[in-house]
Amino acid sequence: MSSSRHDHPLPPARVEEVSEGIYAYLQPDGSWWINNTGFLVGRRGVISVDSCSTERRTLAYREAIRSVTDRPITTLVNTHHHGDHTFGNSAFPEATIVGHERTREMIIADGIPDYLKLAWTEVDWGNLEIHPPFLTYTDGVTVHSDELRCEVRHIGVPAHTTNDSIVWIPERSLLFSGDLVFNGGTPFVMMGSVTGAIAALDELRALGAETIVPGHGGVCGPEVIDHVQGYLRFVLATAERGRQAGLSPLETARETDLGEYAGLLDPERIVGNLHRAYAELDGLPPGGRIDLVTAMLEMIDYNGGKPLTCLA
Repeated sequence: MSSSRHDHPLPPARVEEVSEGIYAYLQPDGSWWINNTGFLVGRRGVISVDSCSTERRTLAYREAIRSVTDRPITTLVNTHHHGDHTFGNSAFPEATIVGHERTREMIIADGIPDYLKLAWTEVDWGNLEIHPPFLTYTDGVTVHSDELRCEVRHIGVPAHTTNDSIVWIPERSLLFSGDLVFNGGTPFVMMGSVTGAIAALDELRALGAETIVPGHGGVCGPEVIDHVQGYLRFVLATAERGRQAGLSPLETARETDLGEYAGLLDPERIVGNLHRAYAELDGLPPGGRIDLVTAMLEMIDYNGGKPLTCLA
């Protein structure tokens, strides 16, 4: 089973103004390591939401900001620790990097992981240096773009990871969701929690956002929350059936018809998600440690023994 759903070069990244002075930077096609970022332009400077996975992509993102404004980039908010949102932090030496305290801890602990060369097809990562947040919070922090209030909130439970945050701009009903929301890609909770992610999405729905900039995929509305949550409930129900039948997560994945979710990018994530769901059904607390190496190797097995497709 292929993890790539395209047979042509990816279209270029683009800047989309989602509200006055607020921009999404969208990187097609949103599959492995190809994330979205965004930025707010104020009179005194620019606030960026996340960086990118490779040096090349992050420098292109900086150029995209420069195509809109020549004001300095003063602040960089990380929504979680994963490298597609943080490896490019070092390209913003002038910015105050802001993130949850656990985001800082995980970036330092993980460094540049060895599995980058083992699990995915070859990528030109460039010159990567770890630059964790040096301004951290426990529950949240508010940043301001001129008079516009931007609430950076830790979601409160393990979900996509153990340290997910959102950037909520209530005056504009605009949400930067990080990887709590995938639009067109398979949601991924192997390093977080299935049940926690379902609960987190209830919290996002309650905000009443009209516009969502997801971590991957196109700008969307709140209806995408229902689709992501539906997939996670499907994962949990699939895990319950497989576990009852005495099947392993990989065996369960191979016997599962993905149905309405079969067209999502990176379908092999079902294996990692099932590893997490099985662990929770066995009593592991949300976010508890599981064998990530085995889960990654079994995603490769599900992918026909081939490295997972990454076009970053």
